[in-house]
Formats: sequence, structure tokens, C-alpha cells
Amino acid sequence: MKKNFLEMYKNLISTPSISGLTGQINQSNLSIVNLLANWLNDLGFDCQINPLKTEKDKYNLIAKRGSGSGGLMLAGHTDTVSYDEHLWSTDPFKLIEKDNKLFGLGSIDMKGFFAFIIQSINKIDQENKSQKQPLIILATADEETTMAGAREIAKDSNLKPKFCIIGEPTNMKPIYMHKGHLSVALKVIGKSGHSSEPGKGLNAIEVMHKVIANLIQLKMDLAEKYNNPHFCVPQPTLNFGHIHGGDNANRICGCCELHMDIRPIPGLSIKELECLIFNAIKPINNQYPNSVRVINLHEPIPAFTGHADSELVLLSEKLSGNKSQSVNYCTEAPFLATLGCETIVMGPGSIEQAHQANEFLDMAMIKPTLNILEKMIYQICY
Repeated sequence: MKKNFLEMYKNLISTPSISGLTGQINQSNLSIVNLLANWLNDLGFDCQINPLKTEKDKYNLIAKRGSGSGGLMLAGHTDTVSYDEHLWSTDPFKLIEKDNKLFGLGSIDMKGFFAFIIQSINKIDQENKSQKQPLIILATADEETTMAGAREIAKDSNLKPKFCIIGEPTNMKPIYMHKGHLSVALKVIGKSGHSSEPGKGLNAIEVMHKVIANLIQLKMDLAEKYNNPHFCVPQPTLNFGHIHGGDNANRICGCCELHMDIRPIPGLSIKELECLIFNAIKPINNQYPNSVRVINLHEPIPAFTGHADSELVLLSEKLSGNKSQSVNYCTEAPFLATLGCETIVMGPGSIEQAHQANEFLDMAMIKPTLNILEKMIYQICY
């Protein structure tokens, strides 16, 4: 059954699927998964909707056409980030065409990618060609928060594609390597008391001052020891994003908490990075026993690295006309690559519009993107 591209896009955008770490904004993605499953069923795909084991009311969709292992998996996440309504010029859940752009939450990050996939398959099906290798469409949950959907897919021993393309917005430039992501809270527990007698307490802000000094030294050590010129920011980054401590000027601060973000490059494992953080605070815990705690704000995401000369990278460079690159952000690639498939990240739209108010797809990208996807699917599966 032939689908209308813009109608599919409109339906995807109008189906809210925000993921968040708090129940106030967190939504189920079942409606969007059911929508995709209905469309793919019409195209002869066998669709499995699997509830996540670790997250309530969240689902993965695995749609497969063709038997056996190998072939191509086209992957995307079904969730979006939340939005600031007062910053949007249009309704985030209505696809608006204006100035040769398609506006809507998820237009490029990344629900719109599924419309491109289905449109490409429709075009190939009209030519009545014989499919020779399996074609898999994967739609995951909670990429924007815990990546729980991709983490569970990584454990699926029955899923064995040869190639995987993740359709995050890269302006259709193949991405074969990206940084990881670690978000932690460092919590200092001191002892409160009256500010006139500081010796009777332990000021958590003063202890946190020592913690930050050691972490700044860690930041410099990381930059000196680890370097990868393939990234525009070649070293791991460490960012202090949020800090809060105390409640009143005349009280000794009893608790202070710092949230920080670290982006490791390939070659710096999550385990090693966690050890470096613990080593940085160890002298302070020795001085003030058990005063500093480290808490993961979410499960860490490792860095991803493929090979610039892999079969999939070379094919994607040839068909897209774009040289493969590395990026500083992270995706589901390190988890999906554990299935044993050559993996790249390549999709329509610019990362500059991701997580922004008035997110949009430049309509000039539609035809070239469809052309590249059709050729990728045809070359690998037909």
C-alpha cells in the first residue's frame, strides 16, 4: 500500500512521544510504535512489539522482511525531548510547512526518519524487484534519556543484520565514530551548624571547593593524555553543569551537590573513566571520611568507533557524496554495533536544529535523502 510522504510525516509529528526522567513529562511511545507497525505490516513486514523490561510503558519495534541473518537494519528512536512552549512559533505537534521547511518536534530528531524509510521502500516495491537479503526496521524507546531500548536490543541474539544505519540528523554525512557520555552527581555530605562556630561543623561547600579543584586537574590530565584529531574537539570534555548547596547564610552548609558531564573519546573506557573520578576524590574522602559520594545520573554511554574503510562506510560515502566524519555527541551506535553489524550514523537534517525550539527539516533535503536511502536499500538487499 503506497503511503503519502507528507501525510506520514504529519502523523508522526502529531503523535507525542516525549521521554523524560520525571513522570511529569515522560510519555509512553506505544502509539507511535503501533502507527509504524501498521504501516510496515501493510508492506509485508513481520512486526514484533516488545515491552521494555526496565522501563514502564515503553516499547521497541522490530519489523523484518526476509528471512535469515545479514541484510540491512535501518534504526531510529521513537521518542523526542521535551519542549519550551513559549519559545516555539508554531504548535510542536503539528507539521507546519513554511519557508521551504517542515517544522515540528521530532522532524529531524528523529521521528521523521521513519517517513523517509517507508517512502524509500514504497518506491522500490513499485519496481517489483526481488528482495535477496533481509530488511529490518528498528524503532527504539528512550534514546533521549536512558537509551534503555537500544540497551535491550543489544542483548537480542536473534537479531543479526550485516549492516546498520542509524538515521540521526547528520545532513546525510556518514558518521563512523563518536564520543561517549557520562553524567554524574558528586554529593558532599558535611555537618550543619551555626555559622558563628564553624569548628563544630563541616562546611560542604568548602569540601566541594577541594573536589572541584581535583576535578579541574583531572580535566587537564584527560586533555593531555587522550587526544584524537578526528574530532573537532579532540580531547575528552568535562563540564560542570549544575551546583547547589546550603540554604541560609548563617548556617554551615551541610550538603552540596555538583552535576557534571564527561564526553570520553574512543580509547577511554567508561570503567577507566569512573576509576579516574574515584581517584580524584579519594584524597578528600581520606581527609573527610566518606564525605563525597559519586552517583550516576543515568547509565553511561560508551564512545563508538567503527572503521573509516569498512564496506558500509565506503558505500555510504559513494552514494551520499559525503566524506565520513566523527562527531562529539553520542547515539545508540555503541549498543547496536554489539549485534555484530557494521554501523554508521546517517540521516536527514542538521544536528544544529536538534533539541531546539522550532526544530525543522530543510525540504531541499527530501529528494536527495530519499535517493540515497533507496540506493542503500537496493544495493544491500536487492
